[in-house]
Amino acid sequence: MKLNWKRSCRRLLCILVAPTIAMQQAYALPARNNANDRFASVRELIRAKLADGSAPSIAVAVAQHSKIILEEGFGWADKEKKIPATENTMYSLASVSKPFTATGLMTLVQAGKIDLDKPIDDYLGEAKLKGWAGDARQATVRRVANHSSGLPLHAQFFVRNGPYPVPSDDDTIRHYGNIVTVPGQHFQYSNIAYGILGFVLSRVSGQTYTDFMREAVFRKLGLTHSSINIAPGLEAFAAVRYDEKGKPIPLYDSDHPGACAVYSSAHDLIRFGMFHLKDHLADQVAILSDASIDEMHRSTMNTGTARTNNGNGYGVGWGVGDNRADGYHVLTHGGGMAGVSTELILVPSEDLAVAVLINARDNDSAYPVANAILKVLLPKWQMPVRPEPVRTPFRPDATLLGTWNGTLHTYQGEVPAELTVLPSSEPQVKLGKGLTSLLNQVQFQNGELTGQAWGDLGIDDARHRQAYTLSFDLSLRGGVMSGPVSATSVAGDVVNRGSLTQWLELRKQ
Repeated sequence: MKLNWKRSCRRLLCILVAPTIAMQQAYALPARNNANDRFASVRELIRAKLADGSAPSIAVAVAQHSKIILEEGFGWADKEKKIPATENTMYSLASVSKPFTATGLMTLVQAGKIDLDKPIDDYLGEAKLKGWAGDARQATVRRVANHSSGLPLHAQFFVRNGPYPVPSDDDTIRHYGNIVTVPGQHFQYSNIAYGILGFVLSRVSGQTYTDFMREAVFRKLGLTHSSINIAPGLEAFAAVRYDEKGKPIPLYDSDHPGACAVYSSAHDLIRFGMFHLKDHLADQVAILSDASIDEMHRSTMNTGTARTNNGNGYGVGWGVGDNRADGYHVLTHGGGMAGVSTELILVPSEDLAVAVLINARDNDSAYPVANAILKVLLPKWQMPVRPEPVRTPFRPDATLLGTWNGTLHTYQGEVPAELTVLPSSEPQVKLGKGLTSLLNQVQFQNGELTGQAWGDLGIDDARHRQAYTLSFDLSLRGGVMSGPVSATSVAGDVVNRGSLTQWLELRKQ
């Protein structure tokens, strides 16, 4: 056979050039990165994050005055298959799912099917909340939505097709639907709260949470690259989640999908932000009135910190920043879990929305990128700084000294518990037949005793996981020491990360 040198050279050139083109698409950043590009500094920040390995890919989108002015993907959505990220790449949103679930909730509120100020128990099935620290009937839908219901943080993940199945919604509520602070008194960010809200949407609508969100929110808002988890037919658009070492993370689920299960693209997420800015896009159905949107954005619970959700309040699915040093009123939500860092920030006075999506987690890496974009557009913008926690030496008073005995109440039974507080050493804690452990990082202020120790929470869900610590948050009232105890771990693979909370009661002997 005669060799066609011209054709062979052309093939060789394609072989050599194709990877280069892919690399340019993924890393070199587009040609419009020039002196006239006002986002040049943002592109440099993104380039640095891609180069240092903290992010396999970053997708950003910006909208202002009812127009998308930037939407772009950088890096690899899938490193193994060399698939570049684009504005249509679907990322796991983690907790940025909460504003979506809250939007679905408000459609049912607006339709008169749910009352924000009625007990959420009214919308549950046989499984109800347990009022350990207060009346569960005071855990209203609004308080569940603004993280003041008294429900704990909670996080529990399951590798897809792994050895442990995702429990039913009813079982999750039976096991972890514990009211651990008085409803309405304290802000406690809670994933199980939004998991329960997702369950309520399903019960009230008569659809699965997945189907309800697709029909009531995603389709009507024209979000074609958004779904609960990765919907069939959209697999090719999904970004792979990567761990801290740059390895792909297997697909995983949680027992609180309403809190974290949405996938969306930068293009769709910014359009969702535009809906909440009341931009009234022609191809979006007005699923909420402006009044309903305002109700979502109204702060009804003080978060107590300047950095939490970029502000100091929380409404229905949104962090609300009213007391910022730069004077801007801000609506925002961030997200972070294994292989995910996300941020959505709205500045209504400027009709401005910023979205950042990353398929890895590295110290809230989406947040600095979003702030860099906002700094370009709003010169007065200031990035809030998370204050360092103030720790004081542990000095127990007479009311605390002595031996306290009682019970750790778990969904699998009661576990004997003992806490010993001596004037000359750190407290010691013993649960069940486990070893006595020191309570470390102890603080005792205003009747509140907090600390961490090694131990066994006494439930199978915790035993399935690798080493974890127990976090104690106890209150001394009327001679009783009581409060939540959480098995908390952020180490190991995805199934070993999370927070599982039960209830402890002690009395001094």
